[in-house]
Amino acid sequence: MIVKKLGLLICLLLLVSLSTGIMQADSHCDFAEEPVLIGGVAPLSAPGSVTGGIGMDWGFQQAAADINAACGIRIGDAHHRVKVITVDSEGISEFGQLVMERLILQDEVHGIVGFYHSAVGLATMGMAQRYRMPTIYAHPRNDSISAAGYIEYEGVPPRKNDGIDYVFRTSPPSSIVGKIVTDWLVEQGVEDVVLILENTDYGHPAAAAERAHLERAGVQVDQLEIELGTEDFVPILTRLYARAKLPDAIRILVSGETSYNLTQQMAELGIAPTADTICVTNHLAFQSVQFWNSVPDGNYCAFDRVGAIPSLYNDLAADLDARYQQDFGDILVSFAMEAYDSVWLMANAMERAGSFTDPDAIVAALETTDIDLSQGRYYFDFGRHNPVLPEGTPAYMWHQWPVPVVTVMQYFEQGQSGLDAAVVYPPVYQTHGVSYFKPGG
Repeated sequence: MIVKKLGLLICLLLLVSLSTGIMQADSHCDFAEEPVLIGGVAPLSAPGSVTGGIGMDWGFQQAAADINAACGIRIGDAHHRVKVITVDSEGISEFGQLVMERLILQDEVHGIVGFYHSAVGLATMGMAQRYRMPTIYAHPRNDSISAAGYIEYEGVPPRKNDGIDYVFRTSPPSSIVGKIVTDWLVEQGVEDVVLILENTDYGHPAAAAERAHLERAGVQVDQLEIELGTEDFVPILTRLYARAKLPDAIRILVSGETSYNLTQQMAELGIAPTADTICVTNHLAFQSVQFWNSVPDGNYCAFDRVGAIPSLYNDLAADLDARYQQDFGDILVSFAMEAYDSVWLMANAMERAGSFTDPDAIVAALETTDIDLSQGRYYFDFGRHNPVLPEGTPAYMWHQWPVPVVTVMQYFEQGQSGLDAAVVYPPVYQTHGVSYFKPGG
């Protein structure tokens, strides 16, 4: 009943303009004095991905505005306004821990959502458990963030052994993303791939997963490692010329604005993309205005895309895209959608739980989530409601949204909008009938 109600409210909001319309929409609401406080964690300063943090905060605030326009969270006969308090993790583990503790102990939030970098996710997931804080990780990809709920992690028993696991994840694990990208590369017939990875808790496991997939297919794999924040990549890129020949593909496992710099310098040196070497860069390439401003030589680069593709946007995603373009002059990014949906998921669980102060009830409600939002239908297959993973099911499927959309996209025209970039893989999502646009082809 509540899911249907929220769906109707979302549809109603699509008919209301973002500015004066939202203020008019919630003017009839009689809010209780106490608001529901939700913490939002995002990188808003370097060395974190500032672009990612800005997009996530935008998503947090849009969700809060939409929820409040629909009279907030109803608990009993009272309507409670939602307020999202965004804090800056800087993309650093220790800062992530500090700001999460501040949210819990000083701001006294009732739930926490967001997170961008895996290092921050890994550093804070134990805190969510210790403080009994319902937490939704919306962007980090390290497999262990969800897997540690079911199996031991670095000597710590699985969180489910505590009786309740307070950690959920809606972003796809690196193993899922990596398999889509590597399956596509194998389909292209590559025999020799170089992975360029960042020295972080995202880069290392992501590279390990992709390397394993490629090597199982008989592909030769080499790795080069860089530090986030590096500006001059020429010394490391020139090492590629020491090889007998350039590789068939270069896969960049580097996040944030650093990925732009690396991709542009690689293209300037004529390494990739070329007729002989495929370029696969970071998903941030989808943000086409920033990509072309930073990577003017990046035509024909491919990139992974997490989240609904533009051709499959539902009404809510299309509405968010229009708002984002109005605010930023660029197309909607997946991490803004992830952030938006995470606030709605938390609010929906609190309303169904009948409480925003009972963390155990909120977790139970999250486990039985069934709601359509901007990225699709959300649910969790495994948790206390279904506590045993069948044989062969990866541990990272615990408290994990099982069906995020992951695709490979490619630019094939200079200055092209991300909305017009081709979806080349998997075949079911292909938009232009081809699996790769070869430079010069």
